[in-house]
Amino acid sequence: MENTVKSKSFRFAVRVVKLSQYLTDEKKEYTLSKQLLRSGTAVGALYREAEHAESTADFIHKLAIAQKECNETLYWLELHHATEYLTESEFSSIHQDALELKKMITAIIKTTKRNL
Repeated sequence: MENTVKSKSFRFAVRVVKLSQYLTDEKKEYTLSKQLLRSGTAVGALYREAEHAESTADFIHKLAIAQKECNETLYWLELHHATEYLTESEFSSIHQDALELKKMITAIIKTTKRNL
């Protein structure tokens, strides 16, 4: 059975890496894209950590950090868009993916807390 959040967060990280490469190679933007790269790839890494959490509280904690990283990634994407490093079409698809991931992670946190 496929783990949707696991695969989606990995595909998202790949997109973020490619976007960061594009921003540095084509747009010559280095500082903001590093922030985006760090937070955007952290989401999936934290989800993977949560898979092997030592307790339910640890699971929730790791997912909460993933949720924060996803929210930060949304900020960096919005900033790249507002400063015209990303066009509307370049921005909208990856931004939608980040929003979806954040919603999925939030739902898992809420469900886990409710089931305690």
